Amino acid sequence: MSESVHLCLSDLIDQDLTSYEYFHSLPADVRQQVEESDVRTFSELQACAEEYRQNR
Repeated sequence: MSESVHLCLSDLIDQDLTSYEYFHSLPADVRQQVEESDVRTFSELQACAEEYRQNR
């Protein structure tokens, strides 16, 4: 199964319910970091959030 690549984070969370739910379940500081990243897929979203959580 191929993962959908979106134009940007806003497009990703608008078009993918799983990404939307995951993004909005994150703490505010993690969401802010993700917003500053060039996230285009659900796996990138997860990786970015996890990396920030480990480094904060």
